[in-house]
Amino acid sequence: MKEIDEIQKVSQLYKVLSDPTRLRILLLLKQGELNVTAIGEQLSMEQSAVSHQLKLLRDSHVVRSRREGKTIYYTLDDHHVIDILNQTFEHIKHQ
Repeated sequence: MKEIDEIQKVSQLYKVLSDPTRLRILLLLKQGELNVTAIGEQLSMEQSAVSHQLKLLRDSHVVRSRREGKTIYYTLDDHHVIDILNQTFEHIKHQ
């Protein structure tokens, strides 16, 4: 039963990572911590659309947030996220 749970979690993670917009956000966050406004400006997206994608990423433990006053900053949750992204991009370069 534990293996089935793990398979479901892995599948959900890949679903979250499969969206091009979310990948673009993750690549920005790979460079460092940003708020919704900065992400929206760099990706030419509305703040509401960025916030929606960040919620999905946060719910999947891919990004984390911290509040400073009224501003919420986002960063990658841990080094595993960076490792997954790096390995995936390395893999596609070998095709």
